[in-house]
Amino acid sequence: MAEQVRFPSVSGEMLAGLVDLPRGEVRGWGVFAHGFTLGKDFVASARICRQLAAEGVGMLRFDNLGLGDSEGDWGDGSFSHKVADTVRAVEFMVEQGRPPEILVGHSFGGAAVLAAASQLPGVRAVVSIAAPVEPSHVEHNYDALLDRVLGEGEAQWLVGGKALTLKRDFVEDIRRADLREQVRTLRRPLLVMHSPTDNTVGIANASEIFRTARHPRSFVSLEGSDHLLTAPGQAQRAARIISAWADQYLALD
Repeated sequence: MAEQVRFPSVSGEMLAGLVDLPRGEVRGWGVFAHGFTLGKDFVASARICRQLAAEGVGMLRFDNLGLGDSEGDWGDGSFSHKVADTVRAVEFMVEQGRPPEILVGHSFGGAAVLAAASQLPGVRAVVSIAAPVEPSHVEHNYDALLDRVLGEGEAQWLVGGKALTLKRDFVEDIRRADLREQVRTLRRPLLVMHSPTDNTVGIANASEIFRTARHPRSFVSLEGSDHLLTAPGQAQRAARIISAWADQYLALD
């Protein structure tokens, strides 16, 4: 069972979200950040959040700027914007009386939750799934457009049949982002999850995130998964692991 919600982005546009409501006893609440050009309804987002809800952890998943059901232009966003809207999503949940104790992010969203956590004193634990240690890793998706974007200021980019506008500010913002110091000073329990056969974001990224983080930190290898966790049962398996790991950090008051 999911509840449709809307809340303002830091830039004013309304973002669309779903709160997957906990079944049975409420163990806690969390926020999920989706991958680069994916969305709240992508299989990894939906399956992980639904499984966590089935285990008593309510999760907000939302479409970033200009994606899915959210307002705005995707090209006006950036990594910094995604981080800020992740913070805003947590604040929205607090306003709703559902304060999140856990942040979960997949791929580019994993990088975002690692960067956002320091701004969220109420968050007790962080999970990154198939996350790049450098947000600029996403450049491989649009490297053929880079010269044009940097020279002319923007270019149209066709993704999944949808035209997105890739802008110079977007590219430059991602290139400036560096997670290493934020991971080193996270001061939260961290669970790093990654498939050893991830051909999109190599497992070396997980190794560096794990080495950079301080204890308490944990690593789980998602054997049999691809980057997008599309194989049957893989997203749900990841969610069950997250649920067990996070149990000691949920509803401590």
